Amino acid sequence: MLTERNRETPQRVGFLLVPGFSMLCLVSAIEPLRVANQRGGGHLYSWHFFSADGEPVQASNGMAIVAEAPIAEVGPLPVVITVAGFDVDGQADPRIAAWLRHESVRGADLGALDTGPFLLARAGLLGGYRVTLHWEALPAFREAFPDIDARETLFEIDRNRFTCSGGTAALDLMLHLISLGHGAELARRVSEQFIHDQIRAPEEQQRMPADRRVGARSERLADILETMEGNMEEPLSLDELACQAGLSKRQLSRLFRNHVGAPPLRHYLNLRLDRAQQLLQQTRMPVFEVGLACGFSSAPYFSRAYHARFGHPPVQERRDDRPRQTPFGPA
Repeated sequence: MLTERNRETPQRVGFLLVPGFSMLCLVSAIEPLRVANQRGGGHLYSWHFFSADGEPVQASNGMAIVAEAPIAEVGPLPVVITVAGFDVDGQADPRIAAWLRHESVRGADLGALDTGPFLLARAGLLGGYRVTLHWEALPAFREAFPDIDARETLFEIDRNRFTCSGGTAALDLMLHLISLGHGAELARRVSEQFIHDQIRAPEEQQRMPADRRVGARSERLADILETMEGNMEEPLSLDELACQAGLSKRQLSRLFRNHVGAPPLRHYLNLRLDRAQQLLQQTRMPVFEVGLACGFSSAPYFSRAYHARFGHPPVQERRDDRPRQTPFGPA
């Protein structure tokens, strides 16, 4: 898919599915290959599903995909794509890491969708590569693998590694790979088939602008919100926020009251607590370390603030009977 040595026809693409994977992401990756076969004048691609044990794998939406075989029985593949979703940090199956390393030695191009880069990183296969993954999982990934260049882009193609932020961004990634393998004209025809009028570039951001996320259109507000999001571990004071925005504290408070409906420091606190919830759900970091990573130097204060926002203390966030969240909603 990415190199000349992989230009077999049809090109075999193996999808390694882990429990809780994103169905939307998987479908967005497979459908472009299907249409490329129809529009490309031949059987260009085939796709195959595998799991660690060969059993069906349930997605985060409850639907299951039947695996063709366990990974131990899979022969050499030119392309292997790992598809994950919520709680990938809990999918620490040593068989997966060993198999991915084996496929790398065999010369496979390795891809990972949504939170799949966690599995490649654990196998030691992302050193020196640019990667991306879903924006909710990025803080946890950066905490776990600080030496890996993880970016908040739609997708990254770096030599024989390619990663994607998930959701519909998988469609754009696969369209780019089709273009690399079979030309831009075929990629455009496939894109048009999906009423996808623009193939997004890899460097485009995953999230909508910060001001639009709170239902406002203000460049100044967007800058302040992005400053808050970029300073979680060491929160800025109200004076520092106002100074960076070129506003008085009263003007800053009025801006938030008019557009956000909450005082700036209250909104800032909620952003930090939301980040803490993501880290608690998606990593195995100790609760105290999660608090520190989100700007809480006092464990009691962190616990009280967390309970006030979510109705339970942070230590209970990992209870097995709690409703789980995926990057796209409840599991």
